[in-house]
Amino acid sequence: MSAPSEVRAAAARLKRWLLEDALPIWWARGADHAGGGYFDRLGLDGAPAAGAKRVRVQARQAHVYAVAVSLGWTGPAETASRHGLAGLTSMRCDDGLYRTAPDAPQPLDGMGLVYDQAFALLALASDRAAFGNHMQERPALALAERLTAFAQPLGGFAEAPGLTEPLFANPNMHLFESFQAWSRVSDDPRWRELAADEARLALDRLIDPARGVLEEQFGPDWAPAPNPADQVVWPGHLYEWALLLLDWPDADAAARAAALRLIQVSERTGVDAALSPLDPGARLWSQTERLRACARAAVLTGEIALWNATAQACGALERFLQVPTPGLWRDRLEADGGFREEAAPASSLYHIVGAIAELDRGAGASA
Repeated sequence: MSAPSEVRAAAARLKRWLLEDALPIWWARGADHAGGGYFDRLGLDGAPAAGAKRVRVQARQAHVYAVAVSLGWTGPAETASRHGLAGLTSMRCDDGLYRTAPDAPQPLDGMGLVYDQAFALLALASDRAAFGNHMQERPALALAERLTAFAQPLGGFAEAPGLTEPLFANPNMHLFESFQAWSRVSDDPRWRELAADEARLALDRLIDPARGVLEEQFGPDWAPAPNPADQVVWPGHLYEWALLLLDWPDADAAARAAALRLIQVSERTGVDAALSPLDPGARLWSQTERLRACARAAVLTGEIALWNATAQACGALERFLQVPTPGLWRDRLEADGGFREEAAPASSLYHIVGAIAELDRGAGASA
């Protein structure tokens, strides 16, 4: 079935907001035109907030403005994307890895060193996809080679060379995304093999076949985390894994079924206010990943329940975008129903653009 009118209307509104408000302001005010790279946050008045520039923000903004080309943005997409790439390149260290601060200790929480390398790979792939820069594959392959030091015997990558625990799903999810991005623009079979290894890791070791969920943290050899406090499920990441598995060109019926089950579990538990979650608040990025996964699954299955979930996710996302300065957003909705007063994180634009691009593909053609 085609997308319901409610979803088509939301797709049109969100795309217009992105093209007319968000992309222009994050280039005009979010880019540091004097010092290079992108600021990490903008205050809700549009002024840059104090803070270090992070690797993931430079890489994500480079990716965002590369995707903007396919969405029809008439602004300086290539200039804006290359501005992020230049900021990213300035953070490459002598060992070939990208670091926000060369001497800073790396956290072992699933969002550290390997996580940033995944986004560096994505930015390089996006530059090639959008602007045809074939020179980006050499540094990308060199980075992939450096990551072999982080590889685990049973698949996937750890946070540091030789580390056996804790192991985290999150950086592997984003490596899966980046390896797939490279496999779509390169004839080198290594990218497709790397993507397949991450897919097998998820299907064979990370997803609990009994519950259909995927936890965040694991023990040695991807065994379940021994401490019950570490056995945490993030619904937003279930949606992300689901989308990536549905996007994987080598997915078979079993992989697609596992992906759809991740969405079903998230719909049943991740958006149920009657449950007692570890975090009773809500983050913007989780709304975008729900939107993206449900829109893709709705197109594939035609299920009205998934279109309804897509419509709900659109409404939730639009609520976060209601701020005094058009093109910015709130990041966290507290349990009491009020938004936390804080600057808008630039890193969220990656999630928003991914959701709007997916919605545009699935519903925007007739919007």
